[in-house]
Amino acid sequence: MNIPLPSDQSDAAAKSPGRWQVFFLVAVGIFMATLDGSIVNIAVPTIMKELNVSVAAVQWVVMIYLLTVTSLLLSFGRLSDIHGRRRVYSLGLLVFSAGSLCCGLAANILWLIAARLFQGFGAAMIMACTPALIVDTFPPAERGRALGLIGSVVASGLTTGPVVGGLLLHFFSWRAIFLVNIPIGLVTAALVHAMLKGSQADSRRQESFDWPGAVMLALCLGSLLLAVTHGYEWGYFSRPILLLVGLSLISAAALVVVEQRAAHPILDGGLFRIRLFTLPILAAVILFASLFSLVFLMPFYLLNPGGFDVDRAGYLMATIFVFLFIVSPISGSLSDRIGSRLLCTGGTAIVALSLYLLALLPAEASVADIVWRLALAGIGMAVFLPPNSAAAMNIVPPNRRGVASATVAAARNLGMVLGVAVSGAVFNSTFHRLSNGAYLKLYQPSLEPVFMQAFHAAMISGMMIALIGVIISFLRGPEPRKTRE
Repeated sequence: MNIPLPSDQSDAAAKSPGRWQVFFLVAVGIFMATLDGSIVNIAVPTIMKELNVSVAAVQWVVMIYLLTVTSLLLSFGRLSDIHGRRRVYSLGLLVFSAGSLCCGLAANILWLIAARLFQGFGAAMIMACTPALIVDTFPPAERGRALGLIGSVVASGLTTGPVVGGLLLHFFSWRAIFLVNIPIGLVTAALVHAMLKGSQADSRRQESFDWPGAVMLALCLGSLLLAVTHGYEWGYFSRPILLLVGLSLISAAALVVVEQRAAHPILDGGLFRIRLFTLPILAAVILFASLFSLVFLMPFYLLNPGGFDVDRAGYLMATIFVFLFIVSPISGSLSDRIGSRLLCTGGTAIVALSLYLLALLPAEASVADIVWRLALAGIGMAVFLPPNSAAAMNIVPPNRRGVASATVAAARNLGMVLGVAVSGAVFNSTFHRLSNGAYLKLYQPSLEPVFMQAFHAAMISGMMIALIGVIISFLRGPEPRKTRE
């Protein structure tokens, strides 16, 4: 679906910097955001000890960031369509840097949680723009390759985060993991502001922003994600969960009414009538939900019945992202020639196979047995992601790439949350049932049989989710050849 550019966009395109310069600016922002996420996860125990808080309190350092990013991605995607991606992206880098400073100076847990919320605003602005900047800059025949390389950048951030975080924690303090973002963010923001000025990333549209729709969307997604992530812990029919679900449903109903009346709605219903946009978005949610069943629970297996120390467990988990780094560019280049249908279907099937094989692991498996199963998950993820993103972004008109880009990122985050929630619920409920009412708090060798049955049940549930994704990926059908030329 190729739509001619208006004359102002054609002029802007002529002033664009080299596409690999734009790629570099996008890659730095993505690397910084993913590096920060993985560094924070490894620092949580240290933060909990130094600030003298409970696990329930410190988990909000991670949770508030994820909720903020997911709830605001679509709003910032729409703003980037209206005000230009250069402005939103560069401002996002500045807000992320300022939020990092506030995190590094936090004197207590409430200050840190509030600072992470502020940092999440900046991360949402960055993530909402990045795929659209790539698609704006690269011709259709090269987009799969470019998005595949971005997948490698994501893998690099996720892989090096624990290593860099460990070094910073060893030589400095947990505050350094936030402060290191500041010079990188400020320099990149200045480069984006200068280099993309007058380019297609600077294109603006004379449209109003749908503030009521943005508020209703944030309330709907935020309350839903809170209910999903805390459903098992608080009780699915507890008052807080029922209130959150009720708020989500009321907000969703209000959003439908508001969007019908808005001149320029934040949710573009036209996009979701495009089969090759909607089905890849749904497939992405499913893939990340199945993958994060593994990412969330595998460390518990490695540290408890597996008997590995923390450092070795971290290296083993990096297997997934190492193979994502290696395979993503190949998958992206291949999708430029053959399209996304077979690659995405095959990639999701490989993830399903990986989860099935992990469900067969014994309590004390060898390193080789673990590594090749995790490698399969990384390969499946790499085969799926670049073609899927390219298919979704290629099919939308240029003036809606901001909100489309944000939708792709929101699908990823939503899948992560659902994967953690579903796998945690399956594991906990199975463990609770088989242990006569006990919950896993402190692992003991006598709990090994129960732990392994609960772990296997969670892996099988992830596999079933992935198999649904195989069907969804295949049903998208082939994309028009002209979107790849």
